[in-house]
Amino acid sequence: MELPPDRSGLAKVDVSGVRRAVHIGLLDDQPLGPGDWVLIHVGFALAKIDEAEARAALAFLEGVGKAYEDELAALRDSPAEG
Repeated sequence: MELPPDRSGLAKVDVSGVRRAVHIGLLDDQPLGPGDWVLIHVGFALAKIDEAEARAALAFLEGVGKAYEDELAALRDSPAEG
């Protein structure tokens, strides 16, 4: 995470290999610095988390995505009603 001095309230973070600007104003009570982990939703940092929490969140989201992929495959393979 990079905290540009000219852009108060914003941080530049790497999200899945892509550099993004994230609003960190909701975390004013939790000082942030380079290397900190944050939970991000639609461009807003919601919480400061540690690496273990980040791994758990990623595993959860990957599990949700897997269930959705399985559901789409089941729908594709189901017979059409007529």
